[in-house]
Amino acid sequence: MKKRQLGSVCLVLLLSTVARAEDLPAENALTFPLTPPAIDAASWVLMDATTGQILTAGNPDERRNPASLTKLMTGYVVDRAIDKKRISRDDIVTVGKDAWAAGNPVFKGSSLMFIKPGDKVTVRDLSRGVIIDSGNDACVALADYVAGSQSSFVDMMNQYVSKLGMTNSHFETVHGLDAPGQYTTARDLAILSRAIISGEPDFYQMYSEKSLTWNGITQQNRNGLLWDKTLHVDGLKTGHTDSAGFNLIASSVDGQRRLIAVVMGGKSPKGREEQARKLLTWGQSNFDTVQLFHAGKEIGHEKVWYGNPHSVPLGSEKDIYLSLPRDEVQKIKARYVVENKNLEAPLKLHEQVGTIQLVEGDKLLTSYPLVTLQPVEQAGIFTRIEDYIQRKL
Repeated sequence: MKKRQLGSVCLVLLLSTVARAEDLPAENALTFPLTPPAIDAASWVLMDATTGQILTAGNPDERRNPASLTKLMTGYVVDRAIDKKRISRDDIVTVGKDAWAAGNPVFKGSSLMFIKPGDKVTVRDLSRGVIIDSGNDACVALADYVAGSQSSFVDMMNQYVSKLGMTNSHFETVHGLDAPGQYTTARDLAILSRAIISGEPDFYQMYSEKSLTWNGITQQNRNGLLWDKTLHVDGLKTGHTDSAGFNLIASSVDGQRRLIAVVMGGKSPKGREEQARKLLTWGQSNFDTVQLFHAGKEIGHEKVWYGNPHSVPLGSEKDIYLSLPRDEVQKIKARYVVENKNLEAPLKLHEQVGTIQLVEGDKLLTSYPLVTLQPVEQAGIFTRIEDYIQRKL
């Protein structure tokens, strides 16, 4: 096993729009000696949106009633249907009777867009009704249009639960009103929120809209942090039922960084906002998101026996980012480790030959795959004979 010290990591601030960076493996989750704020809620998570790292959390895997945070998955399923060109934002939906609140006891006293049977509404406007008004009726209209029925749409929601790795979530409704067997967690909702943010920008933009007027009725977005000029919050959603308490997911952009705060089981509408504000402020004040390695950029090279060429450049196949406490950034160093000290041809492109390790002193913080950045074919017979003799000397 060979080690190569790379010295201090060159840290470059990343753009918040980059969303496909490699996640930090769960088994290598980093911990740092920072004191997070005290949060008055049942569960919470603060996530770095670029890396997927959890910066602080409380009861992140406690299963709870999502309430209207369910609508994030509803919106995500609609966005995926648009991406797959099964529907378009400009499609006209004819509202059915099951989306009408009048005489429907399920919708009594709940959030509505106030659509009526026979109304013709675009997918875009119904999506705005889901996101801004938290309209349960708009959820039903979209579910019927996308999947043919609410039950079929719920099946799609749970398929995406599995695809996204939301291991403690299950949905029973398209809108989030209380239902037996429906649950999620703060961690899973952060994962979902990150996926939404990395989707279509014009779809995510809806989460920042402060009001919607429909059928002569103007309603304000219930996410009060959208009006906070210091945090630069541009989403995502609130939720509340008696059993769920007051829930809020807020995402803020600070320069080139994005954070996601999830608060579940808050005490009041203002209380959930204050807890999310504390999380976002703490994260912005204490962490930087930095680019460690660029995809395809050489960080070292190694001799390859029997190869043509006789050496191979090594690096990372993917861009690698990490969220680090600002005081720790200059202390982090990098090295790479080649598992086999004698590399032999042939080698494939992006074949893993070792690991890139981040260390602080003698402590290993985390590691990433070290791969070849070009293929190496076997050399001709004479070169192979020369190498064989050299290795025997």
